[in-house]
Amino acid sequence: MSDFALTNTRLFEGVWEGLLTRTKSSNLPPEIEVRHLDQPVDGVTIRNGPGEEEWTLHIALQPGMISDGVQTFLINDARAGETLGKFSMICGDALDEDIRAEVDLLREELDMLKRAFRRHCLETG
Repeated sequence: MSDFALTNTRLFEGVWEGLLTRTKSSNLPPEIEVRHLDQPVDGVTIRNGPGEEEWTLHIALQPGMISDGVQTFLINDARAGETLGKFSMICGDALDEDIRAEVDLLREELDMLKRAFRRHCLETG
């Protein structure tokens, strides 16, 4: 089990940020590995955080990591071999098609409800 917990802080200007907090008494510093499409991610930095047992984690997203669809990044404690967290980016046309399909389905259901309500009003009125 990992000695650390990870809290998502923000994604700003192409850098994902999180806060690592030590959860167990250990003197070892965090050893973090980030993977995207089962490949290690470069541009991961760990800095001293606001508290004594805290560190800030920064993951610089490279342009090659951004494309249509869902891109998921796994953040692992390399020493414990455990996943601490993950974040995903959803971009592009694939998302637009999903949203359009959902909106079309909602419109169809709303039209069906309107017809049923009008029929009910005519029958009881």
